[in-house]
Amino acid sequence: MRKLVLVATALFWLAVAVFAATGTSTAPAPAKTPVVTEKRYTLADVARHAVETDCWMAIDGSVYDLTAYLPEHPTRPSVIVPWCGKEASEAYRTKTKGRPHSPEATQLLATYRLGALAGP
Repeated sequence: MRKLVLVATALFWLAVAVFAATGTSTAPAPAKTPVVTEKRYTLADVARHAVETDCWMAIDGSVYDLTAYLPEHPTRPSVIVPWCGKEASEAYRTKTKGRPHSPEATQLLATYRLGALAGP
């Protein structure tokens, strides 16, 4: 019996040495994380959506589709529509009256994000 244990132990360590030398592992290979490329839009893309029924804006480097939000906005849509299809960062930051939007508005804005604004 003792001889069997010694042989089994020797075979085990031999197998470990072979696996270590060949780089073979019994552990599964780590899953590769897929690379997610963010959609990028140019100002020309944004400009094609410049009406109340199709309203995109570029704000602080991101592009937003605000079409569905216009009827929900606390003010009348006519306040926002002039900025459809344009870079509207300053208008958003100041409400064109020198007052910033609330943190809640900024959180809500994120839900309408389409992607990033491509550089020039």
